[in-house]
Amino acid sequence: MKIKKLFFSIIFIGIFANAQNFPNSLTLDEAIEYGINNNFSVKNANREIEKAQKDRWSTIAIGLPQIYAEVNYQNFLEMPVSLVPAEFFGGQSGEFAEISFGTKQKVVGSVRMDQLIFDGSYIVGLEASKIFLKISENIYEKTTLETKKIIVNNYAAALLAGENVKLLNKNKKKLEENVSEIHQLFKNGFVEEESVEQIQLTLANINTQLKYAVNLSKIIHEMLKFNLGIPVEKKVVLSSQISEIIDESNLIFENQNNFNISNNIDIKIAENNFLSESLLYKYEKSKFLPSLKAFINGSYTGNNEKFDFAKNNQKWFGSSLFGLSLDIPLFSSFSKKVNSQKAKISMQQAETKLNETQYRIRMEIETALNDYQLAIENYFTGKENLGLAERIENKNQLKYFEGMVGSFELRQAQLQLYSSQSKYLSSIQNLIERKINLETLINSTNDNLKK
Repeated sequence: MKIKKLFFSIIFIGIFANAQNFPNSLTLDEAIEYGINNNFSVKNANREIEKAQKDRWSTIAIGLPQIYAEVNYQNFLEMPVSLVPAEFFGGQSGEFAEISFGTKQKVVGSVRMDQLIFDGSYIVGLEASKIFLKISENIYEKTTLETKKIIVNNYAAALLAGENVKLLNKNKKKLEENVSEIHQLFKNGFVEEESVEQIQLTLANINTQLKYAVNLSKIIHEMLKFNLGIPVEKKVVLSSQISEIIDESNLIFENQNNFNISNNIDIKIAENNFLSESLLYKYEKSKFLPSLKAFINGSYTGNNEKFDFAKNNQKWFGSSLFGLSLDIPLFSSFSKKVNSQKAKISMQQAETKLNETQYRIRMEIETALNDYQLAIENYFTGKENLGLAERIENKNQLKYFEGMVGSFELRQAQLQLYSSQSKYLSSIQNLIERKINLETLINSTNDNLKK
């Protein structure tokens, strides 16, 4: 009973401890770090590195001494018969005597060690295993960069979704006040019924947008938690602010006209893929070279009529030998030549792919830089327009209740404000997306986004 209680206590503690591993609050920095450590794709990419390391060791082991042990037990159900000239035993010439040699049972225990001395394919294989490991590391780096980009975009989208909900609630509260005031004016005969209906229509639209925004905010938060590797039912507070993510004084990249494209992860992958195909070509050519191995073999043989090999008086006869084995390929019906030619073509394709990738990345960086610069301009324009729309809406509010403008002008000013709010939030999201996209392309460590 005590053991059972202890067992369940351990399980409970384990579950509780695991639950504590999920954060309750995350800054953007913390979200990126947590996501890189817990994202499903990143975890599997890291396992690919582990597999490549194991493959490299298995390749290295081929060139190390190989030791084999063997025990061979033989029990002749019927002894083999050999024919020996009868004249050896005083018989007639031309006749043969039937003789059985040896004992009915035999045990042979042997140990053999092989050592590879030279094999061209092994040397190439060692080089190739290094490249395969680098490719796995490149894939992990690419997965990490893409995961970081997704987390930054999702985190920003979640914050902006929350900001949108706040703005809509603010607009709703102000409209509800307006509805109450205009309805009172209508009752007193100062405005027409149309004015009440227009402001009610605007409020209805805001309520619809608010419901959609609340639902969208929930979905974005769940998407963020999924990419972080956090259960969707777990509540996580995002503690960073948009103002912390965007530093207006430091938006422009340094040396933006002289980016080093060699840092791009796709180019690194293409370069290592070309090296891999080059080594495969060398590997196929190495098959034309001879291979040399050394071996040492030692054995002990015991013979007996019965299975009494464990007795102290059992005689064991030892033998040992050393030798070299030289394997020289002479003719393979041109298969080696054909495989070598195919490997050469694959190498040429990889080289062309590398050139293509370099050209494509240059174009993508140039496009991303232009998009980012435009996003900066749109951000400041959107911010300025929002301030202007707020001032216009406030003025029209005052003018309307003073009877200087009609309900149409007020509604137009309100709609202009709501549109400016939406465009401003979109410009922030676009700015963050364009920036992290450019940083991913150049594999930048110069983080103007707070990461």
